[in-house]
Amino acid sequence: MTQTPQVKLFESVQVRSHWSVEEEKWYFSVVDVVKVLTDSTNPTDYLKKLRKRDAELGSYLGTNCPQVAMPSESGVIRKTLAADVSTILRLIQSIPSPKAEPFKQWLAKVGYERMQEIADPAQSLDRARENWQKLGRSDKWIQQRMTGQETRNKLTDYWKDSGVEKADEFALLTNIIHQEWTGLSVQAHKSLKSLKTQNLRDHMSEAELIFTALAELSTRQIAETDQAQGVAQNAKAGLEGGRVAKRAKQDLENRTGQKVVTGSNFLPPAQTAPLSKKLPGKS
Repeated sequence: MTQTPQVKLFESVQVRSHWSVEEEKWYFSVVDVVKVLTDSTNPTDYLKKLRKRDAELGSYLGTNCPQVAMPSESGVIRKTLAADVSTILRLIQSIPSPKAEPFKQWLAKVGYERMQEIADPAQSLDRARENWQKLGRSDKWIQQRMTGQETRNKLTDYWKDSGVEKADEFALLTNIIHQEWTGLSVQAHKSLKSLKTQNLRDHMSEAELIFTALAELSTRQIAETDQAQGVAQNAKAGLEGGRVAKRAKQDLENRTGQKVVTGSNFLPPAQTAPLSKKLPGKS
């Protein structure tokens, strides 16, 4: 199943979505849909309890929901339970929610917009930009986020072509690069920013996005130069690519006296931990 991963917004809540080229239909993360409908802080646990309580629904989801590759909280592509529109409508029937009807209308709107995007691919980029604007991101941040994603996609394409296949291998290589240039694992960086289920890259500063892109661009170009194959050789390229960004980061920090990697995030004020409110360069 070939998909184009995307993140859609329903009332400012992110819903991971993939378009299946072969089937010509959308697949949506079941956990994300549950989160939208229930406002649960632990939608995964809610879904487990729902499937146990409603055996018929549990069987239906097990039969009709494939595992589809989607971006995880850290931005790493992992397989997650996904459902097409008809299956999502069946799920909605089992969850009493005032958002049920608005969400059905949203599904119809997403389907209509996809038909427009097929006719005019540029509309897809325009809508992504609109979504970030709704979340209050600046134009400069949005441009850097989109540029960084393109850099990321080229790197993961190289990995796929060079024999990296499993989701945990992608996660390992991503963490190697990230650890090298930031000094933190992906999870530790998320903790610094007080993030739980959120995507780390969606809460990076403009500088963090730029250095992440530099690390991944450098990694790909080094891997291409060395014709890296498999996990071990790509891990070596990842270390070298991460060091390129690390040296650039250190140079900038030495010149400005401000830290590039910080606890700053885009969470609503009520969810932002005191650590995230520290000014760059302050300890």
